[in-house]
Amino acid sequence: MSYGMIATVMFASMALLMATGQRVFAAIGSVAAVAAIMLWGTGGAEIPFTSAMKLMNWYPMLTLPMFIFMGYVLSESKIADDLYKMFHVWMGPMPGGLAIGTIGLMVLVSAMNGLSVAGMAIGATIALPELLKRGYDKRMVTGVIQAGSSLGILVPPSVVLVLYAMIARQPVGQLWLAGLVPGLIMAALFIIYIVVRCRLNPSLGPVLSKEERNVPRAEKLRLLGAGVLPLGIFAVMMVPFVNGWTSLVESSAIGAMAAFIAAIVKKRMTKTVFENSVRNTLAISCMFMWIILAALGFGAIFDGLGAVKAIADLFTNQLGLSPWMILIMMQLSFLVMGTFLDDTAMLVIVAPLFVPLVHALGFDLIWYGVLYTITCQIAYMTPPFGYNLFLMRAMAPPEISLRDIYGSIGPFVGIMLFALILIMVFPELSLWLPDYVYGK
Repeated sequence: MSYGMIATVMFASMALLMATGQRVFAAIGSVAAVAAIMLWGTGGAEIPFTSAMKLMNWYPMLTLPMFIFMGYVLSESKIADDLYKMFHVWMGPMPGGLAIGTIGLMVLVSAMNGLSVAGMAIGATIALPELLKRGYDKRMVTGVIQAGSSLGILVPPSVVLVLYAMIARQPVGQLWLAGLVPGLIMAALFIIYIVVRCRLNPSLGPVLSKEERNVPRAEKLRLLGAGVLPLGIFAVMMVPFVNGWTSLVESSAIGAMAAFIAAIVKKRMTKTVFENSVRNTLAISCMFMWIILAALGFGAIFDGLGAVKAIADLFTNQLGLSPWMILIMMQLSFLVMGTFLDDTAMLVIVAPLFVPLVHALGFDLIWYGVLYTITCQIAYMTPPFGYNLFLMRAMAPPEISLRDIYGSIGPFVGIMLFALILIMVFPELSLWLPDYVYGK
């Protein structure tokens, strides 16, 4: 059997196992283990062992539980609720102000947690009922929450970029800095869209009533202070890292400790909050580590087969495709896969093939990591089986139908596609910040 046929059988076997509902790491890891033993006999058993040792020795992996714990402490202690109250009071008096505030909330939640699901949960449970109660258009605000939550895997500390860094063997810090500017650009584009829509049609985002706008200045300042707290935690964590005073792992520990102390100071660190934060941190950290372990084993098989060189030769020499055409085909495949897989599954499935191929074609792997995350989030919001669409349906109130959810995402998907093209055409938008920081 040729190496190309072996690679095809491995991918087909993995897809078949996933179709039966098996966990991602089990499907990928079992195919890798069986393939290793069939190809190299008992010596193939060393591959998963070596992958496990590589994972355990990867020092930056310590950031994963730290950032997840930080996010859960801030979420479980209801500090995110204070954020929304701040945006409610300060942004409510302008047309579409609460929707703009929701985007701001999502950016800060992303900086607190690093997972898009967390932003979706907070937006759907805190922001959405308040927006609907005040007469906001249900289609527009449903799209706002889905689009805003997409920033979770792009704005640091993105957990998904940690996973990409491990698989692509790239520095986590550079990936986070590379995702920051594109994430803020996307947030700014969402806000511009909301402002323009609500100026043209004020009924989509009515201003708050006079009674609600009559908030004493002292209360507004108190809420501003409460809302700035997560920003302060983010600054305490990131400023020493950006200036080179601390390593990435040390900064993650500072962030986790700052969130813990903030919850204690605000008298919200109860036994229940602590227990839930630790349990959720352990569960998600273990899930990611199993996935990375399986991906490393799978990637080792591909490296041993030389399948990547064969595929690169097929595309460039036999089919005559240019590097940019191959890159666009990769992005389109992400859009298709994203209709039925989550971002971690997509990355683990295609990383052994795509990441070495991108490197062989001469593209920057840091830049490609940003393209991957944006494309994943577009795929999440694309019918018929977008992951975010069904998450929103599960969390939204009964008056929002699946038709409303599907109809809400068109403009935001268009904005995200525009941002993706912008980053592809101007790679400096994502690369200048890590180049500046690490060059300094």
